[in-house]
Amino acid sequence: MVPAHAPCLTLPLARDSLSSIMRDITHPAERLVQAMARIYQYRMTTTSGGNLSILDDDGSIWITPARVDKGALRVEDIVRVLPDGRSEGRHKPSSEFPFHQRIYQQRPDLKAIVHAHPVALVAFSICGQTPDTRLFTKARAVCGEVGFAPYALPGSDLLGNRIAEVFATGPDCVMLENHGVVVAGVDFPAAFRRFETLEFVAKTVVKARALGDVRYLTDEQLAIGGQCGAELEEFDPGPASSRERALRRELCDFIRRGYHQRLLTANAGSFSVRVEADSFLISTQLVDRATIAPDQLALIRDGRRERRRHPSRAWRLHQLIYQKHPEIRAIVNATPVNATAFSASASRLDTRTIPESYIFLRDVAVLPFSWVYDAPEKIAESMTPEFPIALIENDCALVLGTTILDAFDRLEVLESTAEAVILSRSLGEVRPMDDGVIKELVTAFLSPENLNSPEL
Repeated sequence: MVPAHAPCLTLPLARDSLSSIMRDITHPAERLVQAMARIYQYRMTTTSGGNLSILDDDGSIWITPARVDKGALRVEDIVRVLPDGRSEGRHKPSSEFPFHQRIYQQRPDLKAIVHAHPVALVAFSICGQTPDTRLFTKARAVCGEVGFAPYALPGSDLLGNRIAEVFATGPDCVMLENHGVVVAGVDFPAAFRRFETLEFVAKTVVKARALGDVRYLTDEQLAIGGQCGAELEEFDPGPASSRERALRRELCDFIRRGYHQRLLTANAGSFSVRVEADSFLISTQLVDRATIAPDQLALIRDGRRERRRHPSRAWRLHQLIYQKHPEIRAIVNATPVNATAFSASASRLDTRTIPESYIFLRDVAVLPFSWVYDAPEKIAESMTPEFPIALIENDCALVLGTTILDAFDRLEVLESTAEAVILSRSLGEVRPMDDGVIKELVTAFLSPENLNSPEL
């Protein structure tokens, strides 16, 4: 039985439940251009690769064009294919249009499709494998089990039939042998979220395999991870103080920055800041981390939530940490790929790599997955200003700070350190700093009189 206060860090198990709550009012052509810009910007496709589509209410399919630069796509480039097969627009529809059409025919519940060639998923496709989404509860919730379609000529009816046949059996994500991936959703935000999450899983598995055996969640753990506590009581906070307004703006700046630094995904990861002794601001569910605005944050005060705001499911854990450690002013739980790879591996992250890593991170603890749900108070007790970083098994990196900048800086250093350690495995034996060097660093930078020393 999960306690009523269990602070879920994950998305709900209903794979498209978020989209059913949110109403998409963006024109299909605009949505496709915006999404392709993000996919291209983060190198999840190439200038010539990938195609996106949206099934409109009238049966038309809006789709990206053939032979048009994906890095400079404009609204007027998007093609509309009418139900009778005629197309409208200045270009021809993507050569992959046949499989988009077949998927929509086989799965009337799906209204948007993403096909692209992100490198980690391509790596799986050329090895004839599918990423196991049991790596994280949030990944299993969003992506489900991944299907696999045998190779066929790109753009051919045979390929379309093979992909559609796999979708017809239930999966919303299908790997294409030697080709990439196709992901679909009830609307475009759901499809994009699923695509981004699956690529995150694929990258994390590749990184974790470089560390050794990968740990996956059991059915019982997945079931526990999908349960959440009772709904919070609402309150009307009244006019915001100038301090609260400033903190809202600063927190959103760093959340968006975290997304662009690939430390967060569009709908996963929580960031909070203390406002007063009994209140804090925290990121919300259903809100894209790339575009989050100050009025989309939730104020938590005395265990109640700001009216009409749905705070991150990590709110209770953040509250416990703030109550336990008055000096902590900001908290972030995030899923940067390299650090998270350590959370899914038996290999420990050794921070004794370079002086900056040890000074900012100290020793990084690894906390049990179960604590998130049945003992969040143990997480709050385990973390202190002296040991402000922890990895939670198969879940996230949790970082504490005395300011928003402090927490974000530590998160960046954590991810950079983790990546450097993983990369070093291919070069030879890692040579961590010895005890004498660590003692010297502690005396110079971490003793009480030097805690505010200038940066390195």
